[in-house]
Amino acid sequence: MPGRRTPQPRAWQRMLSGRRLDLLDPTPVDIEVADIAHGLAFVARWNGQTRGDWPYSVAEHSLLVEELFGRANPGQPARWRLAALLHDAPEYVIGDMISPVKAAVGPDYERLDARLAAAIHLRFGLPATLPAAVKRAIKAADRVSAWLEATGIAGFSEAEADRFFGRPRPELVAGLQLDPRPPSEVRADYLARHAALLAEADADRVA
Repeated sequence: MPGRRTPQPRAWQRMLSGRRLDLLDPTPVDIEVADIAHGLAFVARWNGQTRGDWPYSVAEHSLLVEELFGRANPGQPARWRLAALLHDAPEYVIGDMISPVKAAVGPDYERLDARLAAAIHLRFGLPATLPAAVKRAIKAADRVSAWLEATGIAGFSEAEADRFFGRPRPELVAGLQLDPRPPSEVRADYLARHAALLAEADADRVA
């Protein structure tokens, strides 16, 4: 009919917290850590192609990256360790894509990820855009985690993982064992670590 407006496609998701998150225009007020932890605990890394009785989740990966970031950058403020924990937080609503798929999707995925990351950062007292040096350090920890995951649970040989991710320094990975766990356990650990880092970051700001 003339004058009828075409309805816009729905671009929001109802979260278990009750929040309605607009994926195209996310705001910090609609971000809840319980939603992030729950979502990431059920998103599988490596498209689920990992050994074990449970998928290796993005939440478990995020805990590992935060640990690796701390090992590689001792003495960093808690807010940057919090940023490392949250580095893949947008995937609680957009899911995890392996790198070849991200490359195929192109800049639209990157823009969506960046908007969500900015809202998440602001919600927890971080700058919308992280300093370049911090982003590089988190990315380096992410690559170490990818090597550990590839060789430990994703079926890569060490030579193959060296080629794709670079071989990490032995002291960074000493004693780290990957053992995919039930989502409820990982979700609880993610929430506990987030609370501890957020409290420490808040204390640093007051001091």
